[in-house]
Amino acid sequence: MMDLTRRGLLIGLGATGLVAGCSNGIGSGGAAEIDARADSTIQYMLQAYPGTQDLMNRSAGMLVMPVISELGLGFGGSYGRGALRIHQTTVDYYSAASASAGFQIGAQQFSHVLFFMTQDALGQFRTGYGWAAGADVEYAIAENGDMLRTDTTTSSAPVIAVVFAQSGLRVGATIEGTKYSRIIP
Repeated sequence: MMDLTRRGLLIGLGATGLVAGCSNGIGSGGAAEIDARADSTIQYMLQAYPGTQDLMNRSAGMLVMPVISELGLGFGGSYGRGALRIHQTTVDYYSAASASAGFQIGAQQFSHVLFFMTQDALGQFRTGYGWAAGADVEYAIAENGDMLRTDTTTSSAPVIAVVFAQSGLRVGATIEGTKYSRIIP
């Protein structure tokens, strides 16, 4: 029988992070995989939440994160890869990562799309060294499984996040504190 210690858990989480960070090989086919997942995520989002079509039409660009995997057992973290699209064309690829500590247990996966509603917000994201999502991101919340609620606050926000397709054993999904970094898949 194997004993799980804090040291073993931290080493395991660190090794997982290192392995995830090593999958940036040029010519590995990663870009095609990310693009295919992004296409599928957008199709699902538009079918499940038709109100996102308006956000998509009005945005200067959008970051599509098809799958974010999140794990927490005392210490926690999340990781995923996605595509930045401007006028439906992929222009860059990004990873999203976060870490947390405190009372937490469970795992989940979810998708999210960041809509950059102004050219300035999109420009700051693209030129910044590792953009971190914080209190400046407004959430568009799905109600009753099919309606997307936006209000005057979210409709005038420079960045709007739509989080959906949650599955797993953790309650709630948020992107606050998530750091986005440009990658070469």
